[in-house]
Parts: sequence; C-alpha cells; structure tokens
Amino acid sequence: MARKVFFSFHYDRDVHRVMQVRNSWIVRPEGDASPFFDKAEFEKVKLRAGGIEKWIESQLSGTSVTVVLYGAETYNRPWVRHEIKRSYELGKGLLAIDIHNIKHPQIGADVQGLNPLSYFNVNHTPLNTMYHQYNWVMDNGYANISSWIEASAKAAGR
Repeated sequence: MARKVFFSFHYDRDVHRVMQVRNSWIVRPEGDASPFFDKAEFEKVKLRAGGIEKWIESQLSGTSVTVVLYGAETYNRPWVRHEIKRSYELGKGLLAIDIHNIKHPQIGADVQGLNPLSYFNVNHTPLNTMYHQYNWVMDNGYANISSWIEASAKAAGR
C-alpha cells in the first residue's frame, strides 16, 4: 500500500543526509513521499499568512506516518518538536531514524544527537519508548524503510 509520509528534520544541518534517505524512498514503487521544499521555498513559507505552522498542518494532512530523521542538533529544533507534537495529536504513526552516520558529501558523518521523541512524555512515558527508532546505516535503512513505515502506520491504525 502506498503511504504518504511527512519527514521531520533539521534543515540547515541535515538536508544532505535527509536527501539520501528521501531519495531512497521516492524511487521505490511502493512508496509516496510528501513534497520536499528547498530552503528558498521554506523561506517563502515563513512569510505567508500563518507561516510555518500553517504549512506544517497542510503537509501533515493526508499523511499516515511522520518520520523523524534526526542528527546532532535535531532534538533542540522548535519546529521539529511542533511536528512531533502535532503528529502525535493527530494519531499519525511515528518513528525516528538516526541519520548521523550518513555521510555528508563534503564533511562525512556527524556526531550522534538525542532522539527528539525523548523530549515528549505521555503519562510519564517518553515517546521514544513508545515508538520504534532505527539507525539508518546500522539497521540498513535503504532496504528496510518501507517496512518500518508500514509497521508504524499499522501500529497507529492507519
């Protein structure tokens, strides 16, 4: 089944790593990825009425899963936190993928960051213990991302 997916990530630091993940997903016939905006388009979004929050809502609409792609600094990003919170509130499937080991074309791998799902608690239980987390390189994300997304969607009843 084709799934519409929202990718949440820290643009400035991780976009090159995210592109590698996203490109592995969109070239597969069984998947459908959400639109991807380059930084210039994202800057325009900030100027529109409702700005980023309205854009996030429109991007989450019609998706069944939010994939949090996290690197060294993703945990501290306010919009990533907002995307996670809204995804949880909307009953989306959630999963986190550590991308710090994906090699950036100019600077190589990065340092590992905290899983942003661990920022949130539900009834004193951190979200990172409620949802699956993977390491893109060590868990062979290229071969497994579609099954991770499908499992996350099914766990959320989607």
